[in-house]
Amino acid sequence: MPKMKTHRGSAKRFKKTGSGKLKRSHAYRSHMFANKTQKQKRKLRKGTLVSKGDFKRIRQMLDNL
Repeated sequence: MPKMKTHRGSAKRFKKTGSGKLKRSHAYRSHMFANKTQKQKRKLRKGTLVSKGDFKRIRQMLDNL
């Protein structure tokens, strides 16, 4: 049986933290900034953790990281 390959699209979007959680960036950050408040834009800059419901599915794609 060959080795499982890491899903490269996911590997570019998610990073593992020291404790094994997954870090992600926010969506809605690429354009139409005139329609967003300064507070919204500031909060989108900071990364956040992957939700519990998505964690297992994303971890399988990143098993080799």
